[in-house]
Amino acid sequence: MNYHIVIPARMASERLPGKPLARIGTSTLLERVWLRARDAAAASVVIATDSDEVLAVARAFGADALLTSDRHPSGSDRIAECADLKGWGDGELIVNLQGDEPLMPPACLDQVASLLAAHPDADVASLYDTFADEMAAGDPNAVKVVTDRDGRALYFSRSRIPYRRGATDAVTWRRHIGLYAYRAGALRAFTRTPPTPLEQAEKLEQLRFLESGRVIVMAQAAEPIPAGVDTPEDLDRVRRLLTAAD
Repeated sequence: MNYHIVIPARMASERLPGKPLARIGTSTLLERVWLRARDAAAASVVIATDSDEVLAVARAFGADALLTSDRHPSGSDRIAECADLKGWGDGELIVNLQGDEPLMPPACLDQVASLLAAHPDADVASLYDTFADEMAAGDPNAVKVVTDRDGRALYFSRSRIPYRRGATDAVTWRRHIGLYAYRAGALRAFTRTPPTPLEQAEKLEQLRFLESGRVIVMAQAAEPIPAGVDTPEDLDRVRRLLTAAD
């Protein structure tokens, strides 16, 4: 299997400004993410950033890094520009590894790429996991997904889906994990499509793919995927975990 990992990285995080260059031990958060990606079986790993500072740091630790526009509304748009700069054809497989996921298991990166490769009818692949408890499923920040019998996504929501009318354990809520593999052509088409009504209502860009008639294939993550770094508290947690492991 041949696929690429792209790590979008921007400095303007609202809750943790300068996040990519936050220190974890002797390295940066971004370098920790890159090292995880390097442990996967991808043909290449590229950092795509809108910051000259991030670009210089990434190249200093040995990464293939590209400077992209500072006007992109999402990481998906940044990755699409990276695919164009690299000259990747529409059939190339690209995994989007967020620049704040230093604990991502490399096996899950390979898994999501393999999942897409195994489903030629699909445009996107992603992963899910189960909730530790029912209370956690009520958190609107935890996105839920339902699929058909073949693993194709039917809908994503911040609400509990499916709705359990009466006591039943016939279905379980599935927590969507925001790790994606795209076919480059589908990603390019996505960035040319205006935001769609369901996407705007739920604030979930993956709904744009479904509303556009695209197929997203899902599977349960092969390994647990720890939470990423969104806040200073998250950064402290990851620092403790990674420095203890070093």
